[in-house]
Amino acid sequence: MGAGKKPAPATTPEGRAAEIRDQALALGFDAVGFAPAHLGPEVRARLDAFLAAGMQGEMGWLAERAEQRAHPRALWPEAVSVIALGMNYGPAEDPLALLERRDRGAISVYARNRDYHDIVKKRLKALARWMVERWQDSALKVFVDTAPVAEKPLAQAAGLGWQGKHSNLVSRAHGSWLFLGEVYTTLDLAPTGAEADHCGRCTRCLTACPTDAFAAPYRLDARRCISYLTIEHHGPIPHEFRAAMGNRIYGCDDCLAVCPWNKFAAAAREPGLMPREDLTAPRLAELAVLDDAGFRALFSGSPIKRIGRDRFVRNVLNAIGNSGDATLRPVAEALRADPSAVVAEAAAWAAERLAGTAG
Repeated sequence: MGAGKKPAPATTPEGRAAEIRDQALALGFDAVGFAPAHLGPEVRARLDAFLAAGMQGEMGWLAERAEQRAHPRALWPEAVSVIALGMNYGPAEDPLALLERRDRGAISVYARNRDYHDIVKKRLKALARWMVERWQDSALKVFVDTAPVAEKPLAQAAGLGWQGKHSNLVSRAHGSWLFLGEVYTTLDLAPTGAEADHCGRCTRCLTACPTDAFAAPYRLDARRCISYLTIEHHGPIPHEFRAAMGNRIYGCDDCLAVCPWNKFAAAAREPGLMPREDLTAPRLAELAVLDDAGFRALFSGSPIKRIGRDRFVRNVLNAIGNSGDATLRPVAEALRADPSAVVAEAAAWAAERLAGTAG
């Protein structure tokens, strides 16, 4: 073989999977697994029960493309195998420690720097280009969260981890801190084998939830989830959840952070996933006064940008109302007349709560 000449591409399912695994790890992925482009009927049954109970709240897209979400080949009939990939975003410090600093806003670990969709998709596209060059008669599609893909069941089927009682993926190597992406391909790849459930009797994630969002183990009612309320919910936050939300202003890490499997996790090594200093413990008083231009500038390239200034300031005002800090009351009072009805309502509640007149 001449100098610099690449070896011939593998022709067996096992050989192809081994080559792809090595390339994916070299590109910066932390977990790689393979599964047939098929999911059992239990995935659709769980999704149907979730939708029938209305637990998706305002996330109507979950019902609109349920068939494609539950059946990979309904999304792309040519798919033969799925490559499930994970990138570790583990925090270097306990994300729950910030909950005691009531003048600061708690932003979910995953949203403290660059939008993970961009980072993971860039790596997936690099892997895709390599695969198409390697096996020129193959075809593929890449996905990161925004398409109707059952990411967590596929990741479990590919051996990356299992869906824990909090419904998120848990990895024996990375705990609850993995971003997921998928490659659907026409290549026949040797499956890794599904991961078993290792939750045992543990219920820490269920009891840690501030708003009792778990109807049962493995069954999340999104309408009660702080991540849903701060990100997906458009109107005023229901009063029954406001106090329990504390200073959480974008997402919630409680059920993830208490998982015992995190003891095996390491801090993220991808530079784009390292937390920005200004988003690690931001002051509520500074966030509340953001106008639309200021919001867009602060969160350029961040997943937070997609919820818009009004929903974000609504969340900040809810945290101000929970702060117990009377010096923040003028901040809330000033926003009572905000052009956004959702902001004005949250400002009035926060000001009255700090004055001791709101529940």
